[in-house]
Amino acid sequence: MPLHPSPSVMDREVARFDALGDRWWDEDGPMAPLHRLNPVRIAWARDLIARHFKLEPRPGAPLGGMSLLDVGCGAGLFAEPLARLGADVVGVDPAPAAIEAARRHAEETGARLAYRAATVEDMAAEERRFDVVSAMEVIEHAADSKAFVASAARLVKPGGLLLASTLNRTLKSFALAIVGAEYVLRWLEPGTHRWEQFVTPIEFTAFARAAGLKRVGLRGIVYDPFRSRWRLSDDVGVNYLFAAGKSATA
Repeated sequence: MPLHPSPSVMDREVARFDALGDRWWDEDGPMAPLHRLNPVRIAWARDLIARHFKLEPRPGAPLGGMSLLDVGCGAGLFAEPLARLGADVVGVDPAPAAIEAARRHAEETGARLAYRAATVEDMAAEERRFDVVSAMEVIEHAADSKAFVASAARLVKPGGLLLASTLNRTLKSFALAIVGAEYVLRWLEPGTHRWEQFVTPIEFTAFARAAGLKRVGLRGIVYDPFRSRWRLSDDVGVNYLFAAGKSATA
């Protein structure tokens, strides 16, 4: 079924990620940077969700009972681990080949979650709402960042959360995320990101406020070259994690 036209989707971005197919899950392939970033993103999301909803500890399923929509899920690098933590997860992406790769991987690993080839606008037009809506490394690829946040916010239940990770638009991010990561270290294919599409935390906060959300969390992520791993930081100059909540009476 063809997707409805979406004001937040750029066809060239969809085609780029759709072409990856099963290489999404190759830890040494083109998505290697996301695999390395994933433990930090997942731990941050798990702890924030548990705190926000005051969840009782559940061994093996700390997010049990939570409904979560992962927008722009690709092949499920973020969605599948959240499902393994007990959340009821739906992953959506406008790239059909990525969704098929996600389904194949879930079948191989026994992960229990649902995937759909859909846009955030497709989902917002339906009645279902979620405790948590996530958009990890997505907004910087959207054609209209403000419209994307508005649609994602509509999908959040009253009292729920919108979680995101993205790149700040600073000279530091241009030097490290564009020149360094893409052209010097070759962590990413050159052209993966467009610096002018990066969103500052101030802009993201304004987009969230306009959509009826209030920022409740902001953390930076930095690479530690001595330990060869990513970690949380107060430095939001390049990569950052963003959380916003919807009023329980919304």
